[in-house]
This record gives sequence, structure tokens and C-alpha cells, in this order.
Amino acid sequence: MSTNFEPRIIGFLCNWCAYSGADLAGTSRMVHAPNVRVVRMMCTGRIDSTFVVRAFAAGADGIIIAGCHPGDCHYSEGNYKAMRRFFLMKKMLAQFGLEPERLRLEWVSAGEGAKWAKVVGEMTEAIRSLGPLDWGQNLIVEEHHEQAQVGVLLGR
Repeated sequence: MSTNFEPRIIGFLCNWCAYSGADLAGTSRMVHAPNVRVVRMMCTGRIDSTFVVRAFAAGADGIIIAGCHPGDCHYSEGNYKAMRRFFLMKKMLAQFGLEPERLRLEWVSAGEGAKWAKVVGEMTEAIRSLGPLDWGQNLIVEEHHEQAQVGVLLGR
């Protein structure tokens, strides 16, 4: 593994709490790793498992889902939906052979900029210790291999 590995982490953040918390960390000039690329969602309840799979397939090494604390969702129960899906996604990703540490769920309020900075730092170090995923490359190789097998079966 290269010592210069910098994890690519996608952060799916709810608009109302976690995004504002991340913004607070930035405007307060809190020091944190620059490895998270934020995708602003209206609610974590909107996050579908296909978003996570596509992010990993597109080259993400880790994913953070962050939303309002339980009971504080602006849409009443979106964070509860996200929590239920999170556990299902972890099981699904384990079936794909991914380490469970590559997906993380956090509750971050708009006033918790320091917590966001801490979560980003912890996630970056966790992914750095796991190494690059390169899942998209492996999927492409698998896809080409499967296409070749299909071509052989079809006599091409």
C-alpha cells in the first residue's frame, strides 16, 4: 500500500443539520481533513442504497451518512429511515466483501461543527488504515471478464 494514499470519502449530509454543522466547522476555521466530498441531501431518509453502491463503484474509499439527531428530523422520521437502511446497507456491503468501517452513520446538529471535524478526522484515519478500495476498477475488470465469458458462450 502506498504511504501517499489519501482517502476519497463521500459525505451524504442532510441539509438541515449535518450540512449546517459541516458549514459551521468550515466558517469557524476548525482544522479537519479535506478528504470528504459533500453531497447535500434534503434528508438522510432520501438516501437510497444505490447511492452508496454507486459512490463506491465510482471510486469512493469510504462514505459518511450524517443527519439530524434522532427526534430532531425536519421531516419527522427521515433519520429513522436512514438508520434502518444503514444497517441493511452494511449487511449488503459485507456480502460484497467490503469492510464495514467504510460506511459510517453519524448524527450531527447544526451547532456541532467540532463534532463534524472530529468525525471527518476519525473516518479519514480509519479509511487510510484500510487502504484504497479500488472497487470500481475491480467491478470493471469483473464486468469485462463477464462480457468475455458471455461472448464465448455466444460464439463471438
